[in-house]
Amino acid sequence: MPLWAGRFKKELDSKTNDFNSSIKFDKRMYKQDIQGSIAHATMLGNQKIIDASESEKIIKSLKEILVDLENGNLEIDRNAEDIHMFVESELTNRIGATGKRLHTARSRNDQVAVDIRLYLRDEAYEIISLLKELIEVIIRKAAENTKTIMPGYTHLQRAQPITFAHHMMAYAEMFMRDIDRMKDVIKRMNVNPLGSCALAGTTHNINRELTSELLGFDSPCNNSLDGVSDRDFVLEMASTLSIIMVHMSRFSEEIILWCSWEFKFVELDDAFSTGSSIMPQKKNPDITELIRGKSGRVFGHLTGLLTMMKGQPLAYNKDMQEDKEAIFDSIDNTKMCIYTFIPMLDTMKVIKENMENAAKKGFINATDCADYLVKKGLPFREAYKITGTIVAYAIDNNKTLDTLSLEEYKQYSSLFDKDIYDAIDLINCVNLRTSFGGPAPSIVEKHIEMLKEKLNNI
Repeated sequence: MPLWAGRFKKELDSKTNDFNSSIKFDKRMYKQDIQGSIAHATMLGNQKIIDASESEKIIKSLKEILVDLENGNLEIDRNAEDIHMFVESELTNRIGATGKRLHTARSRNDQVAVDIRLYLRDEAYEIISLLKELIEVIIRKAAENTKTIMPGYTHLQRAQPITFAHHMMAYAEMFMRDIDRMKDVIKRMNVNPLGSCALAGTTHNINRELTSELLGFDSPCNNSLDGVSDRDFVLEMASTLSIIMVHMSRFSEEIILWCSWEFKFVELDDAFSTGSSIMPQKKNPDITELIRGKSGRVFGHLTGLLTMMKGQPLAYNKDMQEDKEAIFDSIDNTKMCIYTFIPMLDTMKVIKENMENAAKKGFINATDCADYLVKKGLPFREAYKITGTIVAYAIDNNKTLDTLSLEEYKQYSSLFDKDIYDAIDLINCVNLRTSFGGPAPSIVEKHIEMLKEKLNNI
């Protein structure tokens, strides 16, 4: 019989009970539920709301239940309505009427709000740890390729010469921002709703500062209505996970392109590729394709959560039960994607010669040709037009900028001299881009060291 059955004369319809139950997904919060209950029992005893001996008995039994759950000696009852009722029922079965005192000055409304905050906080720290590991792999790849020249792209067209290290470090920055965002989520998540009760607090002399301290919260929430109905932190985490998956998907898309014969910039290890059932030559980047696909799943959950919350009046409503499956699935898939991506990237072979050969085509040193004329005193717009005309001439004559003769250059401007070949040399084009944040090896190496230091301080 449910713990709330006193008001009702009939049992809940069995199918309705299944529909109403959340045990199948909120059971994963058993540890946090017990953690919150131990803090609550400690406070009740400390405030003499229940006898100290009863508090100690409850705490001891809760700790035993946790041990039994973790070592497999106790299974969660799938017929329980939710994880809160399962733990309380198990407690009461073990210690009798004393167990019923645990719910004094507490509601499932503030209890679930505590559980989800504690659970998401633990998961947020785990995701930060995974992102750090991913950034470390990116940095290692970058450090190995500070002089590996490749084309930089805009509109997926070859644009200017950069290095593979510079390209990798762009993703390192994205994931660093993701860590910062996740830390911000934790900051606003780390507020204690326990003591808000159903919605209006309690007449008992509770100590919310004590439970906040015991649970590692920064402070109690300031408003009991907000305490039980706030799910901003779930929305924020879903949003942050979505942004992480945007970055994972973009990175995956590039690897998919780079693996193709049209690029062939990289080759994935066999352990992170699959074959075809009919075409024996195929080596497919299925892992990255799955990550790209799973990003849509995470984005969908964010939309679902926003829609679920948007029309709810204060305070708690059963709609909020829908937050868990969505955020849990987003967490699970994001973690799985990062976890799989790390070793895949770490074992990925960089085919340097193909990158460099691609950089030699597409006139990606054209901007440097224009800048050469600017340094000779020509206004940029004139230099731009002259260079564009030269590129058109080279295309018509099946040449590149470095294979044009000096006489051909001089047809377009008398400012050209033999030093033009140094200006458009791809290595020089990269090495001389020493502006802060640029692709020059000396700059990228400083960037790598800076990010290493930042990672050490997270």
